[in-house]
Amino acid sequence: MSTFKLKVIASNKIFFDGDCKQVIIPVADDGLCGFLANHENCVAPIEFGEMVITKPDDTKIEAFVGSGFLEFFDNEASIVCISAELPEDIDLRRAQEAKERAQEELRQQHSVYEHRQFELDMARAMERLKVKNRHQI
Repeated sequence: MSTFKLKVIASNKIFFDGDCKQVIIPVADDGLCGFLANHENCVAPIEFGEMVITKPDDTKIEAFVGSGFLEFFDNEASIVCISAELPEDIDLRRAQEAKERAQEELRQQHSVYEHRQFELDMARAMERLKVKNRHQI
């Protein structure tokens, strides 16, 4: 299987920079989408959720990815996102607290904008917990 260059840039670090066979990411309004070598050139908005990178030796890197975008151009992909975390780097207590804070805020009366922001906070916390819990040993 052919490979392509992938660079995942989070707001605080370069999460991945190297060759891969495939990347699966949550694309806005389309759900999970896979990208292989020689994909047509495109730009796609991504949402927070689980990302899976398959390296040339068929090992997989599974991680939580925050919202951002993917650019695929000339067999090179770049993902720029708010965050990218391996399951072992997700602090379970912090993620649970974020979920509880968002739940409490949703019980309060807020503007439509604030309510939507708290819904997004809740969904992000739930996705982080899902990734963490799926990979606990």
